[in-house]
Amino acid sequence: MTNEATAIRTTYFSIIGNTCIAIIKGIAGIFGNSFALFADAIESLTDIFASILVLFGLKYANRPADKNHPYGHGRAEPLITFLVVGFLVTSATIIAYESIINIGTQHELPKLWTLFVLGPLIIWKEISYRLVIKKAMETNSSSLKADAWHHRSDAITSIAAFIGISIALYFGKGYESADDWAALLAAVFIFYNSYLIFRPALSEIMDEHVHDELIEKIRNVSIKVDGVLDTEKCFIRKAGMKYHVDLHAIVDGNITVKIGHEIAHNLKDTLRKDIPQLGHVLIHVEPNK
Repeated sequence: MTNEATAIRTTYFSIIGNTCIAIIKGIAGIFGNSFALFADAIESLTDIFASILVLFGLKYANRPADKNHPYGHGRAEPLITFLVVGFLVTSATIIAYESIINIGTQHELPKLWTLFVLGPLIIWKEISYRLVIKKAMETNSSSLKADAWHHRSDAITSIAAFIGISIALYFGKGYESADDWAALLAAVFIFYNSYLIFRPALSEIMDEHVHDELIEKIRNVSIKVDGVLDTEKCFIRKAGMKYHVDLHAIVDGNITVKIGHEIAHNLKDTLRKDIPQLGHVLIHVEPNK
């Protein structure tokens, strides 16, 4: 299965899981008198739309290169990641705003049974995070990584809700707002996670130099190719799940242009064979001194 197919399949898993959890949390929050749990449901609801965006972005980014997009459509993925971050920030803002309002409002204590709803959901969301982040690392997908952090954020808000409800129930009357403080704390965590997701996507859009390990791997593979004496400049830009490479290869200055051309093609084919995540590879031949 290709990286693209794996990422798309993983996103379907997120959409189905988030839909079920949002429904469960919403019902439990309303009937269990817990705003923290209801706020958690709002966060899960935004996760659904975010995962749908990720799915759209992955499918669009998977389109082959064409006349107008010679490097393919991979840059659509970090753009979708920005939108996903927007959903996270929006949900965190709504949760924080409503929490602050509810802190100063008298309301009933949450129901004890809401804790038994939250417990299994926390475990499931953490499992979901680990599954999706593993696939994100395997496929080099920034938007899938953002989707994984949605699961982790959901787990964090659920833990905050669990703690807030527990405090409110344990101390009783006068501590009803513990539930709301928990929701506010969860919003802060979501804002922080939003930055963690946004930063790598921005780095990708700006072609920031953050690929030292891959460059070292490219150099090691290159010098094993017949005719390649050494490598010089190596620039990498990430687009979607692929890495586009510009590499200067040093060859014997006394060979013909035709032989140098053949070495460059052989080097390009070897790199793409040994390092599957590479996309467009441009080889510039340099004569040795």
